[in-house]
Amino acid sequence: MLFYDAVLFDVDGTLLHSRPGILDTFAYAFRMMGLDPSSMDLGRYLGPPLRQSFAEHFSDDADVERAVQFYRSRYAQHGMHMCAPFPGVVDMLRTLREAGLFLATATSKPTAVVTPILEEQGLAGYFDRIGGASLDKSVDTKTAVIRTVLADPCLTGKRILMVGDRQDDMQGAADCGIPAAGVLYGYGSLEELTAWEPVFLATDSEQLTQYILNN
Repeated sequence: MLFYDAVLFDVDGTLLHSRPGILDTFAYAFRMMGLDPSSMDLGRYLGPPLRQSFAEHFSDDADVERAVQFYRSRYAQHGMHMCAPFPGVVDMLRTLREAGLFLATATSKPTAVVTPILEEQGLAGYFDRIGGASLDKSVDTKTAVIRTVLADPCLTGKRILMVGDRQDDMQGAADCGIPAAGVLYGYGSLEELTAWEPVFLATDSEQLTQYILNN
């Protein structure tokens, strides 16, 4: 008998190596807003919600929304195509699916944005639910995303694991009262993840698969 019935996956840095497209898009958005991205550590924005990231630079909500729109327009044209699954991810999802687990995403990307990306990468069919943020502010944090996914009637009474690579994933799981596992091949650091006391830290997708199936 499996210990977990369902797994919620972050996408960027957990399922997909999407750094190139995200960094390119952030640089474009900042340039369009009149800022020079060359001196910024854009990597720190891999994972957190867009509005949260832009709010560090723009105090006016209207400017934040303008930056978000610049980002989304550029990302839809270029950035979303500059990604690929991490090694072993397809095998992991196939194995977990065949084992009978309920699989869902819980990403800070809006559902309308992440769905075509997962389809393009051949991953969408492995998921029972593609969960993400909203385009507006109504579901705009990882905690809110996870809560929305957990509201699915299919998850009632299930033993659920959250998997991610950044502190937002760990905090969201903690806020929602579910355990979290961290992946060390993504964009977060060991120190960032261990601070949240995850139940497991995986160096690759095969190790993560074995933990989920054999824990």
